[in-house]
Amino acid sequence: MAITDIRIDSASDVPIRQQLTEQIIFRIATGALTAEHPLPSVRELARRLKIHHNTVSGAYQDLVKRGGWVARHRGSRLVVISRETLPLPQNARSLDDIINLTIHLARAMGFSLQALRGRVRERLKAASPDHILVIDHDRGLREIICDEIRSALPYPVQACSQEDLASNPGIAIGAMAVAPLYSIGRTDALFPKDRPVIAVTYNKADDHIRRIRELRQPSTIAVVSTSARFLEVARGILAPAIGSRHQLQEVLLPRESPPSPKAADLIFCDSVAKRAIRSTKAIHYQLVSSKSMEEVGSAMKSYQIFV
Repeated sequence: MAITDIRIDSASDVPIRQQLTEQIIFRIATGALTAEHPLPSVRELARRLKIHHNTVSGAYQDLVKRGGWVARHRGSRLVVISRETLPLPQNARSLDDIINLTIHLARAMGFSLQALRGRVRERLKAASPDHILVIDHDRGLREIICDEIRSALPYPVQACSQEDLASNPGIAIGAMAVAPLYSIGRTDALFPKDRPVIAVTYNKADDHIRRIRELRQPSTIAVVSTSARFLEVARGILAPAIGSRHQLQEVLLPRESPPSPKAADLIFCDSVAKRAIRSTKAIHYQLVSSKSMEEVGSAMKSYQIFV
């Protein structure tokens, strides 16, 4: 879903500026807006969405202030921030291409294939993890991601923030790091270079938005989560579908005696909240995309098989 697919509802209780900011962030988190993707100019996006250009300018300022989302590029143009990557020849399109390039470079520098094979094996052994470490600044999101990984993969899972890792690098020992796509650059800088962090993308909310749009009568839509940040993002991306016709109810679950959504016609909840509430109306939103979950599982499995 591109930035041109953003929907704004001026009748919603959620400020237009917040709707726009959260929907852009969500598209970056799901991978819909890729690294180096340029954002439209303020006036261009304002014209497309039929909103005031000051509102777009404010949303762009919010993205820059939050950090990790967009950056100024080529003067005043904003682009999606990319993680630093090693430059590869333009004809390198597959894993075999990368392996061939490595062999050619090793030979050109006078190393034997035996030495290359031995060193690669040593590095993989040194990097072989025994658990998965989820890294994100938001405690609630870390808890949700950990819960989903534990449910899908047979590996121990721990979590910490970037601040925790910066103050105690020993947390990284024996861990394969996992972080949301939008924070991968900041996280990579804190993790050992021989064990790159695996970026995970979030699932899109298209099905949930469609369920709301299909409601025939004015309804109460509840979003239930253990993360305040999860609720904030949901408020922004669901606002256009809810509009003034439906009512949005947000429920932040405490760790003890969680309340139930009252008189909700439709309930969206994260994986942790799903176990805490008992309702046939509850619809589970899986945060981590299935593709990312497969990549995490494959990475752990490949380490264990190799060594």
